[in-house]
Amino acid sequence: MSNFLIILIIITCVLLLLIVLAQNPKGGGLSSAFGGGGGNQIMGAKKTTDFLEKTTWTLVIALIILSLATNYIAISKSKKSNPIKGIENTLPATNNQSQSAQ
Repeated sequence: MSNFLIILIIITCVLLLLIVLAQNPKGGGLSSAFGGGGGNQIMGAKKTTDFLEKTTWTLVIALIILSLATNYIAISKSKKSNPIKGIENTLPATNNQSQSAQ
């Protein structure tokens, strides 16, 4: 299950990277490539900018949720199988204990 979530996180990161790179911080980006100057086009600058912004926020929220889910699963797995529980009884005697026994 955690491997599946990690794969989804990687896919989300790649998509987020592509969407962010498609945007221009000054309003150009992909929206200007699809007719940023004309207002009567089917997918004009305003609609493209809205789409890219909504997609960015959706991917960011998905990334946060996937990261929290992966963390929750990792914590629950570590509580089920804790390899350190039995170690405290099997520690070797220290020098003070071995000297007092002699």
